[in-house]
Amino acid sequence: MLPVFSARASRALAMMGQLAFIAVAALFVYGFVAMAKDSERRRACGAACLLRPDYMGAERRAPSFSLNDVYGRGVALASLRGKVVVLNFWSKTCGPCLEEMPDLAELARLLRDRRDVEVLAVSTDEGANDVLQTLHTALKEEPSFTVLLDSDSSIVGGKYGTHMFPETWFIDKRGVIRARFDGVREWNSALVLDFIDDLRRGDICDARVDENGVSGRAATVCEELGGS
Repeated sequence: MLPVFSARASRALAMMGQLAFIAVAALFVYGFVAMAKDSERRRACGAACLLRPDYMGAERRAPSFSLNDVYGRGVALASLRGKVVVLNFWSKTCGPCLEEMPDLAELARLLRDRRDVEVLAVSTDEGANDVLQTLHTALKEEPSFTVLLDSDSSIVGGKYGTHMFPETWFIDKRGVIRARFDGVREWNSALVLDFIDDLRRGDICDARVDENGVSGRAATVCEELGGS
C-alpha cells in the first residue's frame, strides 16, 4: 500500500505546489497592475495636482457660445471640439489682465506646433480697434492668440459667471471643463505645458478639488505631491 500512498501524496503535493504557484502569480499580477495604475495616476495627475485648479474633477461641460473675433469672424466653441481650449477672460481696465498678457502670448507661441490646442482671449470691452490697441501696447506686437469680443458680457458673465478678471479656463477635447484659474498665472511655465499635454493625450486626473479639499482615487497622489 505504500506505493499507492506515495503516489497520492505526490499528486497532492504537486497540486499544492501548483496552487501555491498560481497564488504567487496572482499576487504578482495584482501588484504589477496596482503599480501600473499608480504610475498612470501619477503621470496623469502630476501637473494637475501641483496646479490644483478649481473645477478639477467636476466633470462639467463648458457652456457653448459663439462670438466674433476682432476682425469680425465668428468663432463657435463647438467648432473647436477635438481640441484643448485655453479660454482667458479679460478686460482692458484690468491691470492684472494686462500684466499676464505677455505670458499668455508666449504660451500661445509655445503651443503653435500643437495643432490640437487653441488659445482664446475673450474681452468684455467695446470696440475691436480699442481692444487691439490695448493688446499692442501690452505685447508690443500682434497677439499670438485669437481675440474674441463679448462687450455685453453675455457669455463671460452670463454663461460662465465670471465677474472678476483675469480668469482662465481649460476645456478638454470633449468639451469638458478640466480647470479654472482665478487671477494672474505664469502661463508659459513647464508645469502648464505639461498639464495641457496631459489633456491632449486624454490623461485625466481622477481627483476632485472643492472647498473640502481633494478627494477621489488620485487624492493620495495629490497629497504626496504637496497639492493638498
